Amino acid sequence: MRDAAVPADEAVAHTDAHTAEYLRVKALAERGSANAQHSLGFMYFNGQGVAQSYELAMAWYRQAANSGLEHAQYNLGVMYQKGQGVDADMREAARWYQLAAEQGYAAAQYNLGWLYAKGHGLAQDTEQARHWFSKAAEQGDAGAQNNLGMMYDTGKGVPQDFTQAVAWYRKAADQGYARAQFNLALRYDNGQGVQHDAQQALAWYRKAATQGHAPAQFNLALRYDKGEGIEADGAQAVRWYRAAAEQGHVSSQFNLALILDGGHEGGHGVPRDEQQALDWYRRAAEQGHAAAQHNVGQRHELGQGVPRDAAAAAQWYRKAASQGFPAAQYQLAQLYDSGSGVPRDTAAAIDWYRQAAEQGHLRAQFDLALRHETGQGVPPDLHAALHWYRRAAQQDYVAAQFNLGLLHDRDDGPAPSVEQANAWYRKAAEQGHTLAQFTLALRYDNGLGVPRDFSEALAWYVKAALQGHARAQLNVGLMYYAGQGTAADMAQALQWFQLADRNGEPGAARYVREAAARLGTPTTTVIAFDGRPDMGSAIN
Repeated sequence: MRDAAVPADEAVAHTDAHTAEYLRVKALAERGSANAQHSLGFMYFNGQGVAQSYELAMAWYRQAANSGLEHAQYNLGVMYQKGQGVDADMREAARWYQLAAEQGYAAAQYNLGWLYAKGHGLAQDTEQARHWFSKAAEQGDAGAQNNLGMMYDTGKGVPQDFTQAVAWYRKAADQGYARAQFNLALRYDNGQGVQHDAQQALAWYRKAATQGHAPAQFNLALRYDKGEGIEADGAQAVRWYRAAAEQGHVSSQFNLALILDGGHEGGHGVPRDEQQALDWYRRAAEQGHAAAQHNVGQRHELGQGVPRDAAAAAQWYRKAASQGFPAAQYQLAQLYDSGSGVPRDTAAAIDWYRQAAEQGHLRAQFDLALRHETGQGVPPDLHAALHWYRRAAQQDYVAAQFNLGLLHDRDDGPAPSVEQANAWYRKAAEQGHTLAQFTLALRYDNGLGVPRDFSEALAWYVKAALQGHARAQLNVGLMYYAGQGTAADMAQALQWFQLADRNGEPGAARYVREAAARLGTPTTTVIAFDGRPDMGSAIN
């Protein structure tokens, strides 16, 4: 919406002649001069040479407006719309805008289009909005040009046409209209209505950002933050995030907090400042930014920058959780689970775990599966456990992959299948899960659900053994001892037996003695190695 118009004869200068000028204009106004009436209204509106009075401004604007002076009609409409000197009345504002608009007054045409678009004071009518925006746009009104572009952009009141949208955005942008510059940048960014051009997008974001347009400042900061279309520059990212953040742009507040939270360690080349980060998280959180609310909750839970306060953590987690933020739902579930900051409530915990799980939160899915498998807080339900393990496993959560394998291995399970079990063991093993590696090795060692293959068994035993699995260490030793899957190598066998024995594996000591005897080595002799037995080329 546009503000009041300057009178046709321009604002009166602030000089010692104000009183004389006021008297001169007043005399003309009282003799019926519409322009003088409008000028007198403007003087009262602004307190220019006279005590400020919206009521008297409206009285003189009305006289000029009743005489048909279009800018007086427009200013009267503005006062009715804003409730200045009168109760706000959108219907009356629309009536005066209509009178001025029909006389070709561009600002009135724009405001009338805006009222039609919003349905304020008259029935919402996108066709009428387009009509009046078009009238104003054709006269060069930048705001109307931008709004007309938005209508073509979204297909409201007109067939969607990105090319037309870009044309109108450009007309307004070339006049320096920041919103249009931003909208034009977006179109270059996504290649709608114009060929994708990251540099053009960047240039228009910068033009709008320099004028203080917060969304453009955010987008420019994001480019510097991520190094998209421009060399990454943490200081510039901070500069533009801060400019938008100080205007209340919530995503900028959150991103600024993230950078300050990470500092140099986050790769942004700016000093870390946890206290400033907390301040910006809090400002974003107070505006309802769910991720910021979650992060403020974490600070209270862990005592980072604030005294540790589980109750405050729960309050912030709840705000974010109620907006559907899955990490906060999971954290809140854990607080209910432990009774930290809230009364212990297993049912509430499970409800929040479920809400987070349904949104794909891995740990929530896994924890919910465990509960259904073991009957913790819920009736045992292996079908539900299978469902949630599978959901997490399909997102490559390694612990869920292994447990899903175990569940398929159960004869009393909901879906017994050695083949499925082995497939999930392999997925977990390939991610480095020690027990999955050992279990998969056993399968190849015994030919359970897979062709028997000692070489493959040895390879997986070794992977588990190198992660400290004592039984796998013993089994590697046995395979070198017996020459299964590799050439027999008593020295290698002894090294693995000794390692398994030191790690407490029952029975390993016996094989240490036997291998040492075959080598003619005293059992008290430890064959030296640096924590990893020499594998040579035995398993290549």
